Amino acid sequence: MTSRARIEATINHREPDQLAVDFGGGFQTGMHASVIYQLRQALGLDKPGTPVKVVEPYQMLGEMADDLSQALGADTVGLYGTGTMFGFPAKTFKPWTMGDGTPVLVPEGFNTRLEPNGELLQYPCDDRSVGPCAKMPQGGDFFDAIIRQYPVDDDALNVFDNTEEFVPVASEELARYAERGRQLYDTTTRALFCTFGGLTFGDVALVPATFLKDPKGIRDIEEWYVSLVLRPDYIKGIFDYQAEVAVENLKRLHLAVGDRISVIQTNGTDFGTQNGPFCSPEQYRELFLPYQKRVNGWIHANTSWKTFMHSCGSIMPLLDLIVEAEFDILNPVQCSAQGMDAQELKRRYGTALTFWGGGVDTQKTLPFGTPQEVRDEVKRRIDVFAPGGGFVFNAIHNVQAKTPIENLCALFDVLNECRR
Repeated sequence: MTSRARIEATINHREPDQLAVDFGGGFQTGMHASVIYQLRQALGLDKPGTPVKVVEPYQMLGEMADDLSQALGADTVGLYGTGTMFGFPAKTFKPWTMGDGTPVLVPEGFNTRLEPNGELLQYPCDDRSVGPCAKMPQGGDFFDAIIRQYPVDDDALNVFDNTEEFVPVASEELARYAERGRQLYDTTTRALFCTFGGLTFGDVALVPATFLKDPKGIRDIEEWYVSLVLRPDYIKGIFDYQAEVAVENLKRLHLAVGDRISVIQTNGTDFGTQNGPFCSPEQYRELFLPYQKRVNGWIHANTSWKTFMHSCGSIMPLLDLIVEAEFDILNPVQCSAQGMDAQELKRRYGTALTFWGGGVDTQKTLPFGTPQEVRDEVKRRIDVFAPGGGFVFNAIHNVQAKTPIENLCALFDVLNECRR
């Protein structure tokens, strides 16, 4: 099988010729730029000092270039636009050095200021005339949003303040998707994994709007969660408007790219904590499911794409509803969270959902375990999830900075053994 055929067999719950693998297809399935730099050195792909391109500057994710994808046996390739979490485009790049000395290339609009306390501030839309929108703590490896919340006046709340970011996709951006989609489809045999803005409802990574100069509405994360209970009609108004724009943008994306896409991410909202869901099944059904189903339903009715749901945490009580909302794929499959036992997930949902992730724990085992502990966990997860298809190997979320290179090598050693 080609990589594309392997992914498509897997997500249609047919057992492929060998285990399907994704690293770097999406912005929750990649690796920190510093890890990619070390991995490229270990594999002999670069000379020391060769910079790695940062493709997602909020999490500081590195580019999974073609030579690295081939070396790691990845079956996917990312199709994404030029937008960033900080509102400046990622079209041209400039050199920058991370705090640990890793040489990288960052978008030209990457505009930081080092504070006396060691914090690194980031500004929206490359504009220092407004306040900073994010910060990287001293010794940190990625950015945290800075909350910029006006006092909340319930009598003056306006849905359009919270929907400023949901607009028709620009023609120039669509043309890039079309050109890049054709190029990747025609010049590689890997499956296209599409990231496209405006499809995920209530993602608290997006609520603070680090990409806007002056965000209005409910932009504080705590206030947002409170609003799910106290202001459900306001939330529904936001989601209704967002869904309308999303479907129109999806129509234009499909006209531009057609059915070259294999997988499209339609949720990035985390519904789980380590110990249970953020919301009850009843609240999920009322607030989220109708709008998710509107987006996913349009995709299934009009395209061959499969819908990809990213949600960390303990979400077993929500999985029946997630299936009802027409998600095809679940990521990152956080088996370490309460109630997320790998065998039980496979038994109950192995024919309804493709598990995309779950391959190794990036909170404990991969960064802090021994190489043998990594090997053992990877082997156990493959043994549970792979039979019968419906499993794309990936770590549980992005591989984090400071992950020992010997642990990564152990991961790929056992992965290659199992694939063979």
